[in-house]
Amino acid sequence: MSVEPEVKRAVAFFDGQNLFHAVKNAFGYKYPNYDPAKLAKAVCVTKGWTLKQARFYTGVPSADDNQAWNSFWTRKLLTMSRAGVHVYSRPLRYRNKVGLNGTTVLVGEEKGIDVRIAIDILSCAIKGYCDVALVFSQDQDLSEVADEVRALANQENRWLKIASAYPVSAAVANRRGINKTDWIKIDRVAYDACIDPWDYRAGPAT
Repeated sequence: MSVEPEVKRAVAFFDGQNLFHAVKNAFGYKYPNYDPAKLAKAVCVTKGWTLKQARFYTGVPSADDNQAWNSFWTRKLLTMSRAGVHVYSRPLRYRNKVGLNGTTVLVGEEKGIDVRIAIDILSCAIKGYCDVALVFSQDQDLSEVADEVRALANQENRWLKIASAYPVSAAVANRRGINKTDWIKIDRVAYDACIDPWDYRAGPAT
C-alpha cells in the first residue's frame, strides 16, 4: 500500500484560455487578470501542499491577426517567466465559424495546448517531480491523463494525486472540475487576492 508523503510536492498546470473564460463567466472580468504564481501558491496553502513549480500554457494570436492581444500576451508571458513560471505558447489558428444567427465570424482556436498539458503532467509524474498535479482547467479532455496518473500510482505503489481548480459563483452553471480528479473550487474572495496588478494592455514588461 502506498505511503502518503509528509511533504506533498505540487506542480501547477494552467490552461490559460480555459481559466480566463471560466473567470469571465464566474466573476465578469474582461481580460486575463490572474497571477498564476499567486493563485497556485494560494491553492496549495489551503491544501497543505508545497508548490514546486507553476507552468502556464496558452494560445497567442499573431500581431497580424490581433495586435492588441499579441502585445498583451507577450508582456504577460514575459512577466510570468521572470517570476519563475514556466510558459508555453502556441500560435492561434483561425477559421470561419457560423453563429446561431447564421452570420460567419472568424474564430481563433488553440491547437495542441491540452495535449501539451497532458504530456507534461504525465512526464512530471513519471520523473517523480511531483506528488500532486494541480490543474487550473475544466477541460474534460484532460480526464484521460487522470486515468494515466492513477495507473502509474498503482503500478509503482506511489501516492499521487491529480486535482482541478476552477472559479465558481452563482453566475455559472458548470460547477464540475475535470472528471476523475479532486475538485477545488475558487470563490471570488480567493481569486481577487491573486489578481495581477498590471493588465498588460498598456504595459509594463518590456
